[in-house]
Amino acid sequence: MTNPFSYTGKRVLVTGAASGIGAELVTLLAELGAEHITALDIAEPSGKIDEFIRTDLSDPGAIDAAMEAIPGPIDALFNNAGVAATLPARTVLSVNYLAARRLGEGLSGRIRPGGSITQTGSITGNRWADHVEAIQELVAIDEWDEALAWVDAHPDLVADSYSFSKEVIQYFTMQASRASATKGIRTNSVCPAAVETPLLVDFKAVMTEKVIDWQAREANGRLCTATEVANALAFVGSDAATYINGLNLIVDGGFGAAMTTNQIDFSGLG
Repeated sequence: MTNPFSYTGKRVLVTGAASGIGAELVTLLAELGAEHITALDIAEPSGKIDEFIRTDLSDPGAIDAAMEAIPGPIDALFNNAGVAATLPARTVLSVNYLAARRLGEGLSGRIRPGGSITQTGSITGNRWADHVEAIQELVAIDEWDEALAWVDAHPDLVADSYSFSKEVIQYFTMQASRASATKGIRTNSVCPAAVETPLLVDFKAVMTEKVIDWQAREANGRLCTATEVANALAFVGSDAATYINGLNLIVDGGFGAAMTTNQIDFSGLG
């Protein structure tokens, strides 16, 4: 029986592969037999990849040039790159949402039937329903600069630009999954809690160390690791998940379940 978790013979594209989750993911995909791994990042990865295309994912022109340079067809696209709210809101929305959308839409004609698009989201996007009308307005905008003009016009909404960008990604993943399915492509996201990566320093600067430590304690007593997120991404992008489409897979050690069932101790925030 063929191993449905295998990437043997598959051509894969990963953004944000230089560190953290992306670095773990390319290592895992190589171990799972990926035939060809292309990485798009602003910094060159040290992991096992076959093609590196230096790309500023906040620049639509750079993304378009990268897509032109990507060799061959694609079986799995992992929109993993992300930045924290320590950067300007325009940059955060560009990298965390607009780049993922542009790559998914721009490469959909080169993703082979049975392929997948998987975004790296976050549990900070779980409250997308609170802003659904605004998110629908933004997602309805196709043009990059017009979308950023919308961001500029909503400073209160994007004050926490990281969380809002991840809310948009969760909604967009669900919306895009319907159209991608008609092409034989699955679109999903994996949404972890705080992850032990180099970017954690930036998250602590914005969210505070107290909040992040409290969340970890109330989950299963520790932070999520980059390897655990990479494992979930590889699963969702693989043939083991062929009937999973439009899913925002929560990877939070049970924090959300405990919150929903009123088992969270909020005294740690006092």
